[in-house]
Amino acid sequence: MINHYKPCRLCPRSCNVDRTAGTIGYCKETAALRLAVAVLHYGEEPPLVGEGGSGTIFVSGCNLRCVFCQNYQISQGGRQGEAVRASLGKAVSAGGFAEICIKLQDKGAVNINIVTGSHAIPAITQGITAAKKAGVQLPFLWNCSAYETPEALELLREHIDIFLPDIKTLDSGIAANFFNAPDYPNAAAAAVLKMIDMAHQKSPENAHEKVIIRHLILPGYLEATRRVLQWFADNAKGRALLSLMTQYTPVDTMTGSMDKIPQRFLLAKEYKTVLGWLDELGIEDGFCQELVTGSDWLPDFNRANPFSSKLSVPVWHCS
Repeated sequence: MINHYKPCRLCPRSCNVDRTAGTIGYCKETAALRLAVAVLHYGEEPPLVGEGGSGTIFVSGCNLRCVFCQNYQISQGGRQGEAVRASLGKAVSAGGFAEICIKLQDKGAVNINIVTGSHAIPAITQGITAAKKAGVQLPFLWNCSAYETPEALELLREHIDIFLPDIKTLDSGIAANFFNAPDYPNAAAAAVLKMIDMAHQKSPENAHEKVIIRHLILPGYLEATRRVLQWFADNAKGRALLSLMTQYTPVDTMTGSMDKIPQRFLLAKEYKTVLGWLDELGIEDGFCQELVTGSDWLPDFNRANPFSSKLSVPVWHCS
C-alpha cells in the first residue's frame, strides 16, 4: 500500500517531507490525525442541517494560511496575549474517529461533516472505513478549501457522499496576499471540477445536489467575486449548487496583521450588487446567506462548545 505521507505530496504544496517520521508539512501536521472538536452544527446550508444538525468534525491543521481565517485557533495556531501557541487538537486513531462518528449519530446528526481535512485524507479514509464498520450509516461530507490535487481527491471516491468546497478566489494576486497560495485559483478550479465529476459518476440522478460550492464575498473585492460567479456559470451551473456567503469578519490571526486585510464588513450596496450578478448570470440554484455583520458568532475552540448554543451542540472536544 502506498504511504501518501512519505514523501507527502497530498496537496499542491508538495512538501515532500516524511510525515510518518514526525516531520511536519506546511500544514503543521505529522501523519497523525488530530481533531479539535465535534458538534451538532446548525449553521450550515439548510439541507445539510435537517432537524438533527450536521455532525461536524473539525480537523486540526491546514494547507493554507488565510489571513482572516475564522478557525485560526485550530488551523494555524492562535494568540494568547503575545505568545503564540500551537493549534488545538488531539491525535486520534481510526477507531477513535469512528467512536466520535458514532456519538454524533447517536445524538441525532443527519450527516458527518469533515472540515479542513485535505492534509489528512489517508487517515480520514481509514477513519471513515472504521466508522462504517462500527455502524455509522450517515452520509459523509467533505468540507474543504479545494486546495487539493485530483490524485488526492481520488482517494475519497468510495468514502464521500457530498462535497462542500470553497472557491475562495480565482485571482492569483488575492490568493498570494490573503491565502499564501498564488497557485490556488488553478488548483481549486481543477479540484472542484474533479469533485463534480466524481459526484456525477456516483449519483447521476441527483448529482447537482451532491456538490455545494461556497464563496465568501470579500469587502472591497467585488470584481473577484464576479469572476468566481462567471466561472460557476460557465462550468458548474446545473451540475452543482452555489452557496454565497456574506459573513466576512476582520480577524487578526498569527499569519497576518489587521492592516493587511479588509477592515470592515460587507456593505448593503455591495451585497445588492452581487445579487444583481446572480440574476444577470442566471444562477438560481443554491443558497445566499443573509447579510451578516458583527462578530458574536465567531467560534472559540478553547470552549467545549465553540459556537453559541443556537448554532451548535457540543459532542466531543480535544481537551
